[in-house]
Amino acid sequence: MPSKYHIYGMGNALVDIVTEVSDQFVQEHAIEKGVMTLVDEARQHQLVEAIHLPSSDMQCGGSAANTIIGAAQFGASCYYSCKVANDEMGNFYHEDLTANNVDTNLSPGAHEEGITGKCLVMTTPDAERTMHTYLGITANYSNKEIAIEALRESDFLYIEGYLVTGDHSRAAMIEAKQLAEQNDVKTALTFSDPSMVKYFGDPMAEVVGAGVDLLFCNEEEALLYTGAATIEKAQESLKGIAKSFVVTLGPKGALVFDGNNTYSIQPFKTNAVDTNGAGDLFAGAFLYGITHGKSFEEAGTLASLAASKVVSKFGPRLSAEQASELHLQLFG
Repeated sequence: MPSKYHIYGMGNALVDIVTEVSDQFVQEHAIEKGVMTLVDEARQHQLVEAIHLPSSDMQCGGSAANTIIGAAQFGASCYYSCKVANDEMGNFYHEDLTANNVDTNLSPGAHEEGITGKCLVMTTPDAERTMHTYLGITANYSNKEIAIEALRESDFLYIEGYLVTGDHSRAAMIEAKQLAEQNDVKTALTFSDPSMVKYFGDPMAEVVGAGVDLLFCNEEEALLYTGAATIEKAQESLKGIAKSFVVTLGPKGALVFDGNNTYSIQPFKTNAVDTNGAGDLFAGAFLYGITHGKSFEEAGTLASLAASKVVSKFGPRLSAEQASELHLQLFG
């Protein structure tokens, strides 16, 4: 009997505020460029006030949410476990998630008191994205957010690495992974950001435990986590913690290991204007592919094509129509 969901995702619920800024703005406001930084609400509000908001866009986000929505746009059946507050942003988030055909643990009118998390995504002229995140109520993510039946009825559990920063959310990561393993649901983990393995290496290793079925990371994260000097040595180390893995290499494409063979996935030529969400969509397209009869090499090629398209526009998503066109382009 087929599973109800191809992918069950768990991660932060953040309303993304996407905007363009200059390098001068980054310098003037002492922003660490190219990484995700956790900030308090006052700091985030200060930056939002300093930015020309008409050039901004708003949508439900968070790393894993972007991946799950991406997979859904390609045609995967998806579920997303998250936490929002009973405020305007929380209602917006829930409605946007549902509009993208993703089932969720959120219930209308039942959101807790608090402030919904927000992520200010700042893109500089070189297409690099820098994020300042105020977690809000998602900082209280815990095992209460796990929808056990939905998880049991899924092919894959996809865990967002950003959850490693909190004790309760990290415990939820570990519990969900154990539930998945007990119910023959494959486990996938993304490291999410270099800062997660740089500053939370030991907690991340606790989540990885005896290993995962599929790991997503970029080149910097792979080198940081393994302590290897080269990507070749990092790959060998990753084989000890993941049955299969994907290492994205930015404009150089990606490396995909299916448990037996390693494939070099070539990049597609593109004019990058915004790298925000490229890795998230890569994971979404890849997960769609391997849950729909594609080989790891084919899924990697689709994911590379999707990432090349999303970086050529502002924002971390494609439309369902664009996803369909990309699938048709590769597979007819």
